Amino acid sequence: MTNTVLILGASGKIGSHSARAFAAAGWQVRTFNRKTDDMTQAAQGCDVIVNGLNPPNYHDWATLIPQITRDVIAAARASGATVIVPGNVYVFGDTPGAWSEDTPHRPCARKGQIRAEMEKAYALSGVPTIILRAGNFIDPVAGDDIMALMVLNKVAKGRFTYAGSGDKVQPWCYLPDWARAAVALAERRGSLATYEDVPFPGHALTLDDLKARVEAMTGRTLRDARFPWFVLRLASPVWELARELREMRYLWETSHTLSSDRLDTLLPDFQPTPFDTVLREILPDAEMAGAPVPRAA
Repeated sequence: MTNTVLILGASGKIGSHSARAFAAAGWQVRTFNRKTDDMTQAAQGCDVIVNGLNPPNYHDWATLIPQITRDVIAAARASGATVIVPGNVYVFGDTPGAWSEDTPHRPCARKGQIRAEMEKAYALSGVPTIILRAGNFIDPVAGDDIMALMVLNKVAKGRFTYAGSGDKVQPWCYLPDWARAAVALAERRGSLATYEDVPFPGHALTLDDLKARVEAMTGRTLRDARFPWFVLRLASPVWELARELREMRYLWETSHTLSSDRLDTLLPDFQPTPFDTVLREILPDAEMAGAPVPRAA
């Protein structure tokens, strides 16, 4: 019997990669049109709902995230579907460490509190839920993620941009890998707890490490540049995204990783894409022209 998944936000980062991964695994994929569809009706007959809905540019999270959460819980409760939610690291605050499913939620920013309340709502709902938690997204298709816009945005001009200290570790999530893990967890949902918090470790490295990897990959030395946080500060009164990005600046100064223990237990055979392969996909074509092809892992 073919499993059916409903993808919410199919045009976004999580939704688009999830749709491709579930289809490749043989699932029947439905997409949700929030302008015309009723979510509860759309979820009927579905085994899994992937919640890829996220207000663009952090717009009005305080209102929209709770509304989306209520709608998804209602749709899952009516259909009996398991919900997969892309968790983030905002809930953990600014205490450095290896964050896991057992790390207390101590958000230090408004968006972290909103996400903590969202996750609590799922946990208390009784709806089967998988929080697949990740760090900064890397999207090889859209190319409009944090790494592309804030770190590698000047590589073509010979510069590497530091959005924070070079020695602070943080996790990077290659979205095709996240989507593959989501499919694998969905396919063993019957053996999971009603509420599962699964950190997705991704690739953890410092900005100094990342710069060295890019230089090795491209064969050129990059000059250091600093992300212009002062511009966001000046623009904050009139630019919502600038305000929201500044609020999360602390993460660039907080060394953190995501524990692999729970994912390794649930998916012992899962293999992430090698980071050199990821870099080759996301670096500008001009930079990769003539670059050495890495040996197979």
